[in-house]
Amino acid sequence: MKRKFLGFGLGLRTQHYEYILNHNPEVDWFEILSENYMVAGGKPMYYLDAMIERYPLVMHGVSMSIGSTDKLNMDYLKQLKKLMKRVKPQWISDHMCWTSAKQVNSHDLLPLPYNDETITHLVSRIKQVQNYLEQTILLENVSSYLTYKDSEMTEWEFLNEITRESGCSLLLDINNIYVSSRNHGFNAKSFIDGIDPNSVQQFHLAGHSDFGTHVIDTHDHDVCSDVWELYAHALDRFGAISTMIERDDNIPEFPELLAEMNQAKAIATKKGISFDNNTQSQHGHA
Repeated sequence: MKRKFLGFGLGLRTQHYEYILNHNPEVDWFEILSENYMVAGGKPMYYLDAMIERYPLVMHGVSMSIGSTDKLNMDYLKQLKKLMKRVKPQWISDHMCWTSAKQVNSHDLLPLPYNDETITHLVSRIKQVQNYLEQTILLENVSSYLTYKDSEMTEWEFLNEITRESGCSLLLDINNIYVSSRNHGFNAKSFIDGIDPNSVQQFHLAGHSDFGTHVIDTHDHDVCSDVWELYAHALDRFGAISTMIERDDNIPEFPELLAEMNQAKAIATKKGISFDNNTQSQHGHA
């Protein structure tokens, strides 16, 4: 996938539908949660169609379970492809993890062992998905709270092998890197420095809950200063990467999220990164 820079975006949440339609806020793009729109019709699709007319969209899923040993869920992939045809997203993404075993969904994004056997398994499944969807997908690094004795390499070495062999791209979640670094005691900047610069297509920024001895990826707080610092380091490493704020709980009023997005934009601007003005022209702002 040739890297496309969309600028700075936000996760689209139901609480903000009316505000967005009434105010046409200066947001370069929105990320939708794919599973929220795998429905026959009704209000979700009404609002989705309205957003399609106004903003570039990307699709982000949580149910592909690309790392599972279960067979790929073709019913899910059919629904995903149908939604893609409606949305015409800039790209689609999911997570580098497994969520199901023996067709039972854990509803958690569970980490994988970092070894050659897992790489072979994942690469085969990613290629199958990309062939079926007829496009490259992005996969996101997850936050983790345990490690495997069978791991033979670092997470960043593992991600590099996956992207190199499968041709997929990375959605690099800066907060998840920070959370995992705290929980496992590695250097978060070393993770970023170890990632192939050509593999990254998108950044996520989010908040977490810090309990001192461990950190939980809750997505219910503002982005903290340490994650902002790590984001600045990632900009030095990767340059202009489409960046968005992800908030899933304790969701504030839209202007608060917009201010946080603009903080990311300000940090990027200080680094000498500017966004393509052609992106703005797609919005259809009143």
